[in-house]
Amino acid sequence: MEEELKCTVKHLDIIEKVKTKMPDEEILFDIAELFKVFGDSTRMKIICCLFEHEMCVCDIAELINSTQSAVSHQLRVLKQAKLVKFRKDGKTVYYSLSDEHVEMIFNMALEHIQEM
Repeated sequence: MEEELKCTVKHLDIIEKVKTKMPDEEILFDIAELFKVFGDSTRMKIICCLFEHEMCVCDIAELINSTQSAVSHQLRVLKQAKLVKFRKDGKTVYYSLSDEHVEMIFNMALEHIQEM
């Protein structure tokens, strides 16, 4: 059985320096919520589709082999997280990524996973 090591020396200078750099609790909560949105493979498939082109629900559903209802639900989650935006053209609604940050976050995660 491994013996638990106890830290007995507090490095107050380091603690204070890091404390000043820490984001507010509310910001950390929002970041955690954002990463929860990325925690669903269907939403990741939708984001990948939208890297290439803006798309309507029926095209996304066809591409990822899902139902329009399921895709609509996931798009709602992505909209609430401000990861996708939409525009209407007549009766058709087209979805696209909100900005380049969405692709950057995804690509950084992909790069990290591929390094493992």
